[in-house]
Amino acid sequence: MAAKSYASSRALKLDRKNTFKLESSKDLGPLLERVGEAHYVLLGEATHGTHEYYTWRTAISKRLIKEKGFNFIAVEGDWPDCYKLNRYVKGYEHQDKTAHELLEEFDRWPTWMWANWEIVSLINWLKEYNLSQPVDKKVGFYGLDVYSLWESMDVLMDYLSLNDPKAAEYAADAIRCFEPYQEDEHRYARAQKFMDDSCQEHVINLLSEVRRKASNYSQDPEAALNARQNAEVAVNAEMYYRNMTGFDVNTWNLRDTHMVETLNRLIQFHGTGAKAIVWEHNTHIGDARYTDMVQTGDINVGQLLREQKGEDDTVLVGFGSYHGTVIAGDSWGAPMRKMIVPDARPGSIEDLLHREFLENQLLIFDKNNRNELFSKMVAHRAIGVVYNPDHERYGNYVPTILNRRYDAFIYIDETKALNPLHIRIDGHKIPETYPFEY
Repeated sequence: MAAKSYASSRALKLDRKNTFKLESSKDLGPLLERVGEAHYVLLGEATHGTHEYYTWRTAISKRLIKEKGFNFIAVEGDWPDCYKLNRYVKGYEHQDKTAHELLEEFDRWPTWMWANWEIVSLINWLKEYNLSQPVDKKVGFYGLDVYSLWESMDVLMDYLSLNDPKAAEYAADAIRCFEPYQEDEHRYARAQKFMDDSCQEHVINLLSEVRRKASNYSQDPEAALNARQNAEVAVNAEMYYRNMTGFDVNTWNLRDTHMVETLNRLIQFHGTGAKAIVWEHNTHIGDARYTDMVQTGDINVGQLLREQKGEDDTVLVGFGSYHGTVIAGDSWGAPMRKMIVPDARPGSIEDLLHREFLENQLLIFDKNNRNELFSKMVAHRAIGVVYNPDHERYGNYVPTILNRRYDAFIYIDETKALNPLHIRIDGHKIPETYPFEY
């Protein structure tokens, strides 16, 4: 379904009801009211490299945690790396390190997504907040993604060798199977075209053994969860990589289904009434049914959670901006660099909001809001980790019915690039206490 052209879109009228000027965290009251008693709040981003998206998500998360008792933040990151941060903010492990040092261990491209000063600030705040909380109220930080096949296998092997030698044998079998591919998922994917056998059976056997015994693992309340989740990652990552070069299986759907399954596992672990904050790109958290993704059969996290939990219990918050700068790469695996984000395409959501406001806005949608601007299919910018600003007129936009794809939208008129850890600002390295407050 094509986005409407500028000629037809610019005539649409904006009803300013439920639009709020956004200057500080105090202005988030209408969003907190919209959240109400919902247990799932999903916070998007239009890029993976924009300072304001991270800092506003942090501001929202802090208020949700302090005022509404949310239990954890789950992000579009790898489980093993994020689990280290989870243990750190709860005061359980890695206390001899700083948040900066732990984040520098994130080595999967694009490293800047999590190894940045904005996340250092969030992790330091979580750690300080948790100091005054009882064990069952400490706020966690977890990764939902599926990519960490080898990292999860290594973690499992180390843990099972000490706690379950029998299950460690299954892990060793799986590692031997993957060994020829030397931690290169693309080699494994290509090999499947010429092999009758895969490593699927090995990781399934491992998962079955861990599931059967996990409840006996250690007195650490999260030990069984960690072992189980790394085994689940191994199974789903093997499936993802085995199918990544083929056409028979939609790997996007495999990935988003894995993320929802992981989220459900976290909710179950935290108990009845647990509440989750999710940080992911708009393409994951904005309901796919109200975009052109539906034409290719793509589903996503926002859609699945609305279907599973109900729309009243799930609040989806999209983000967008008119222009600015961003951290991205020219190609997959390329060095990161700061890029210009040009003025939004004429007729896009971002262009129309810029013409209307020229300032940051919080927009709240509800089922009775039939605002003409938001109820039509209009282009909505989406920038990935690979970006070429010169291609703005050809791509980087997702046709979207804004007031159905999201429950709320945060519009930032001008944005700045994210601050990766090794980059200096104004010639000075940012201290770990840099607050990035709004």
